[in-house]
Amino acid sequence: MSVSTDKKQSSVVPMVIVATLFFILGFATWLNGSLMPYLKQILDLTPVQASLILFSFYIAVTFTAIPSAAVIRKVGYKNGMALGMATMMVAGLLFIPAAKTQIFALFLFAQLIMGVGQTLLQTAVNPYVVRLGPEESAAARISVMGILNKGAGVVAPMVFTALILSNFTDLVGKELTQEDIDLMADGLVLPYLGMALFIGLLALAVKKSPLPELKSEEEESDKGQVKEALSHPNLRFGVIAIFVYVAVEVIAGDTIGTYALSLGVENYSVMTSYTMICMVAGYILGIVLIPRYISQAKALAASAVLGVVLSLGVLFSDDQSFIIANSLLVPFGGALLPDPLLLIAFLGLANAICWPAIFPLALSGLGQLTSTGSALLVMGIAGGAFGPLFWGISTGTSFGQQGGYIVMLPCYLYILFYAVKGHKMRKKA
Repeated sequence: MSVSTDKKQSSVVPMVIVATLFFILGFATWLNGSLMPYLKQILDLTPVQASLILFSFYIAVTFTAIPSAAVIRKVGYKNGMALGMATMMVAGLLFIPAAKTQIFALFLFAQLIMGVGQTLLQTAVNPYVVRLGPEESAAARISVMGILNKGAGVVAPMVFTALILSNFTDLVGKELTQEDIDLMADGLVLPYLGMALFIGLLALAVKKSPLPELKSEEEESDKGQVKEALSHPNLRFGVIAIFVYVAVEVIAGDTIGTYALSLGVENYSVMTSYTMICMVAGYILGIVLIPRYISQAKALAASAVLGVVLSLGVLFSDDQSFIIANSLLVPFGGALLPDPLLLIAFLGLANAICWPAIFPLALSGLGQLTSTGSALLVMGIAGGAFGPLFWGISTGTSFGQQGGYIVMLPCYLYILFYAVKGHKMRKKA
């Protein structure tokens, strides 16, 4: 791929535009961490039913990633971004009838359409970050984008809490009347309407922007091209690595609020912000350390080991212990939160480097198959559908909600395999 433009143009403007898109992606995505427990409270959902809110969002990736690559080849990367945001705008508007009727299936449908729009936008925007600079520093550039994306993940739950939950914190742990339910559901209408209109205006702005087109030399996508891309072991194993990484990322970011609700934490909808703050810290470390002091692969391995250690901490810590909060939060005016919740938040630090490291390692050596490889990697985001679902299923066993986090252990072990060996495997000549 090469950037086609009549004049030699600085990459600053494209990167600013792309950074804005990553912020929007993060804001819409990490609202799920607040929406999940909120709908659980309103609709009286079980943990498995609540996990379907995430499942319907992320499962869209499974059947739209490859078609998204074909759409982008037809309309171009810039138009693909605008089309993705237009789809997200429609999804935001669908939340209005869902809130008014309080029909769970409509919420799931709105989430599905939001996932479709996100997939198209992700498929279009990620190659920009990889290609607007040398491959060996791609992880650092993606880390910059990640700060915006996860920074939005810090902001989104706070905005949700301020605009929606703040009026209903006294209802946590209480049986809701129909009047309470109606008021809480109606509280979703204006925020989602505003978000939809903003995303629609941004889509129009991107359509009219000076963002240069990435010119692809690929032929039309077909099954043979997908098969050829998957014949590269580093991509094939990379897709699985993205799948399990997104699974643990979404578990840590989006189930923490539901677990907090079960523990009686009043501002449960803001818990995702704690995980995102840790992810932002991890991205900053990535920018500082990669590739100057540590390679992408070694950073990925370190992240996997940290993930294993923290997962074990979540499983075996006492939910009546507040040692971490008393040491790090309370002295500075922070909230008194149980140790398992904060250990889940710390998983953000372990997860931060995974996407920036896996993506370029998996695309290495693909050449003209980069667009298809990118679509396949984005398809791995479907892990966000299954991770919380498996967590929800596990909570229905003797493990309970805290023990359900055991599903993260095999995920981090696979990421460790990819960091140590999987990414080095290459297609035989």
